[in-house]
Amino acid sequence: MFENLQDRLGSILNGLTGRGALSEADVSAALREVRRALLEADVALDVVRSFTDRVREKAVGAEILKSIKPGQMVVKIVHDELIEMLGGEGVGIDLHAAAPVVVMMVGLQGSGKTTTSAKIAHRLSTREKKKVLMASLDTRRPAAQEQLRQLGAQANIDTLPIISGQSPTDIAARAVQAAKLGGHDVVILDTAGRTHIDEPLMVEMADIKKRSNPHEILLVADSLTGQDAVNLARSFDERVGITGLVLTRMDGDGRGGAALSMRAVTGKPIKLIGVGEKMSELEEFHPRRIADRILGMGDIVSLVERAAENIDAEKAAAMAAKMAKGKFDLDDLADQLRQMQKMGGMGGIMGMMPGMAGMKDKMAAAGLDDKLFGRQIAIIQSMTKAERTNPDLLKHSRKKRIAAGSGTDAAAINKLLKMHRQMADMMKMMGGKGKGGMMKQMMGGLAGKMGLGGGMGGMGGGMPDLSNIDPRQLEALQKQAEAAGLGKPGGGMPGLGGLPGGLSGLGGAKLPGLGGGFPGLPGLPKKK
Repeated sequence: MFENLQDRLGSILNGLTGRGALSEADVSAALREVRRALLEADVALDVVRSFTDRVREKAVGAEILKSIKPGQMVVKIVHDELIEMLGGEGVGIDLHAAAPVVVMMVGLQGSGKTTTSAKIAHRLSTREKKKVLMASLDTRRPAAQEQLRQLGAQANIDTLPIISGQSPTDIAARAVQAAKLGGHDVVILDTAGRTHIDEPLMVEMADIKKRSNPHEILLVADSLTGQDAVNLARSFDERVGITGLVLTRMDGDGRGGAALSMRAVTGKPIKLIGVGEKMSELEEFHPRRIADRILGMGDIVSLVERAAENIDAEKAAAMAAKMAKGKFDLDDLADQLRQMQKMGGMGGIMGMMPGMAGMKDKMAAAGLDDKLFGRQIAIIQSMTKAERTNPDLLKHSRKKRIAAGSGTDAAAINKLLKMHRQMADMMKMMGGKGKGGMMKQMMGGLAGKMGLGGGMGGMGGGMPDLSNIDPRQLEALQKQAEAAGLGKPGGGMPGLGGLPGGLSGLGGAKLPGLGGGFPGLPGLPKKK
């Protein structure tokens, strides 16, 4: 969503950080480029004006111009103002009310209300352990109620039985009553939409609000509609009174202006963002993390949270035990590739790592797209169990059979085997006896750089239990990483070699719980 803006702002701010001293003219010239970049990203004009005015006011000051690295100070000011523009602190769905808490979903037709209702229900039931009831109030769109019923069945969420002929207000009253009788904690009302805002729609919304007394009224808006989404939010807020926003299709290729403008224009917090089609692909909106991504600083906290959700704890423990013995077969490699696919693929992971966002284009040019994982998994699945356990068995005739079975060729199989050998060698080093193993030394060194003392928060060289890490601790860890110089644009991560952004053959990137990361993926140039 923010890739173009990220590239533009990155090049502008990198030009500033490379300068020894900045004049007022330098700051003004940079801010002109920032303003142009934000306007091209479809951010509202009044939001852009106030943003650049605030940055200029703070940046053009004697105490900053005389500082050692004024360019970096300007980057920090832009970062802080971006966070402020996006809302400061993240705000989640408020469930602090007498049960059943009524959540009313409003928005135009096609914005994704029904799917988002099911995603929120799934999120509340799995994460918050709430008993949720969903009810469709859309009596106009064909099969709208049946769609919600099927989504509920898929996610194992209760839905209100459909009674034909009832009005939306009657369905809302019945849903609240059914939730009280059924002991539900939350009721989600999926209201009808229109292709445009009209008077009957607003009257209907007001009637439903009066009958159901919702605690939260969430406006679902398509982030690809740009500034029209901001106008939509204003209209609904004036007539119905929304409490928050949910932006869908944030994984699309839109320019991101709606997300950047909505909080500043409406004063209502963006609570959730849809980042994919799956039930689990709904994230809380954290202004600081979004600002970090836009400025190429990475988002380690979200990456670790995503890892905690997708990595099987038992498999991670089994992998740690194998690492300790220095064992790593092709089945283990396939598991690693599947885990990376679940976490958003190579592009999704790189976009969240500090200083790595610029590597995505280079990787794509080298043929390292996410389809590569699928092809490599297909090759491994075309092998017998014995071949996966002992890759040394793979001679020419076997490779020919595997290539035919996976739709690849011998060169692709050889690349995969080379990658496996490199990872297996790394596993032996990590599980080595000397000085507690390479993993322990690496974690200890990283902890020392961050000023955390030995063991990086108690990891002690083993696999961290990601499910027990407090997000607030992660936020603090990221701030310490930034202070240690690990979160600056283009700064890279420790041990990531010398290519722009810090990636050298992907030989150093280690993700917690992924058993060593992605050493030597074929296709990327090695460090000269």
